[in-house]
Amino acid sequence: MALWFLVLLPIFTVVNSQPTTTNPTPTPINQTDLQVAMDDMRTSAYHGFVILLKILNGSPNSLRDGEITFLMPSDEELSKVALRLESLQDFILGHSIPTALLISHLLHFPNGTLVPTGVPNRMLRVTNGGRTGLFVNNARVVSPNVCLNSLIRCHGISAAMIFRNGDNPTRQQQNHPDRDFMDSAKVRKAKSPSRQWKRSPALH
Repeated sequence: MALWFLVLLPIFTVVNSQPTTTNPTPTPINQTDLQVAMDDMRTSAYHGFVILLKILNGSPNSLRDGEITFLMPSDEELSKVALRLESLQDFILGHSIPTALLISHLLHFPNGTLVPTGVPNRMLRVTNGGRTGLFVNNARVVSPNVCLNSLIRCHGISAAMIFRNGDNPTRQQQNHPDRDFMDSAKVRKAKSPSRQWKRSPALH
């Protein structure tokens, strides 16, 4: 018995001395929240985006963020997109932000803020145009706060997202890493009161 202990002791010592690294995996999206959010989307006539979400949700490990904000083109705009099944995940995640944001949170971002999408290294630039409205990349927010009955948030936008090279920095080049953004977004959410979105004439 003592011999086996002497043989195994160095092994236990090596194993226990190894640094423990944790690779946190994204929280799977809550299916009840997703269904409630899709009901809200249908109520506001974003049927095409709901169909795409249902197709993507049928694939394993496709929607992995517990808190998420979707940016939804209208059915008419979606009909203009040349979308293939193999690119569906990138399309949906490229139209999402990996945290739940109301329109009041987006309005508090400094003009030109880069925020991450669900696609690594693909960023969204938030621009507050005043009377012309709030823009995310090339798309104007036209139907804010569509999803309010679950932890998922969603906003209708005027067009499918276009990504410029300058909005896709590498990790080394980013001035706004994902983790820093997520932490600051939570701070903003805690500090900024929820206010009603006031539509300007340009939004009608």
